[in-house]
Amino acid sequence: MTAATPLHAVPDRTAPGAAEPDQQPHAQSTTAPVVPFRDGGPAPLRPVDPMADVRAITRGTVQAAMEVLAGIRPIHQLARRLDPRCLAALQHRAALIRREITRTGNPALARLHRNSTVRSVRVCEVRDGVYEASAVVVDDVRARAVAVRLERSKQVWRVTELVIG
Repeated sequence: MTAATPLHAVPDRTAPGAAEPDQQPHAQSTTAPVVPFRDGGPAPLRPVDPMADVRAITRGTVQAAMEVLAGIRPIHQLARRLDPRCLAALQHRAALIRREITRTGNPALARLHRNSTVRSVRVCEVRDGVYEASAVVVDDVRARAVAVRLERSKQVWRVTELVIG
């Protein structure tokens, strides 16, 4: 967000003692006047693009889910984004991974899901308010695919399906 100087604060250049045109004016006086929108309301912060929103939400959710599986992020941080069934499934999978690591002590399992990076996200609209997305995630051991279904309800995007390959 940028600040703008109100019209009454812009100095009059024709007044005696005003800066000459070839002189550098003060930094505050160089801002343009604020032009309101037709309805007189404030400018929107950004254009509404549901595809970009879904892509960003998918990228963040998948990254966070991989960190949960790696054991470096608590599961409750995803509680607002995932529906209860997806949250329970992710929690169960993370518990199975932790149990297997402690049972076997396998160093390859300990590296599983570490340093995960979401490489790409593809999004498609299924119907109004419902999107499906796929992501490619690369970690220390392998690359994997993740499928996500997002539904908009009450102005909030919720992940209703999360399948990690």
